[in-house]
Amino acid sequence: MTEPERETRPASAEVSNRVLTVPNVLSALRIALVPVFLVFVLVGDDVAALVVIVASAVSDFLDGIIARRFGQITRLGQLLDPAADRLFIFAAVIALAVREVVPWWLVVVIVGRDVFLAVLGLVLARHGYGPLPVHHLGKLATFALFYALPLLVLGQAFPVVQSVVDPLGWAFTLWGAFLYWWAGLLYLRQTRDLTAKTPRIASPPSDTLRARRRSTDG
Repeated sequence: MTEPERETRPASAEVSNRVLTVPNVLSALRIALVPVFLVFVLVGDDVAALVVIVASAVSDFLDGIIARRFGQITRLGQLLDPAADRLFIFAAVIALAVREVVPWWLVVVIVGRDVFLAVLGLVLARHGYGPLPVHHLGKLATFALFYALPLLVLGQAFPVVQSVVDPLGWAFTLWGAFLYWWAGLLYLRQTRDLTAKTPRIASPPSDTLRARRRSTDG
């Protein structure tokens, strides 16, 4: 960020180290609701599962507004919020695959992309870099998936609307999965560009190696 940008940015946008804030509490509650949602889907209580995921979506919307409007953007919140989104996506796609509502290849596509990013994170760490900033395509993909999978749950909960919501749910799901991997390839290119400029950080020698070296030199 340039100095002019830093000067013109409102104070409310500053990222703090606070832990106990309203947005953080909402994000923590969303994470706590993930296993509840998962159980409801697995046992076939689709109406209850739908209520839980709608409540999660509303809290996701509210914590973003509260964080920006009241200057409660925190480093912890920047971790909890996307974690809650991903956990709900994982829970929904895995549970729906178990129910045979979606195919298992969709689980591989969605979960595999985050495993791929985890590997990129390890590569970056070996070169002394932290996580890459979230790309807008990644945010759009998460948004599409986060609101696509509930449409499929809605179709299971209310079969009378299934013929309408299922095509919409699948359209958002496939589009979200495509954007998910498109963003992943952009992260790969950024990782390649960064690591090409920086040599890998060598791991410090172990205490055992130091002991052997001293004994040999002596």
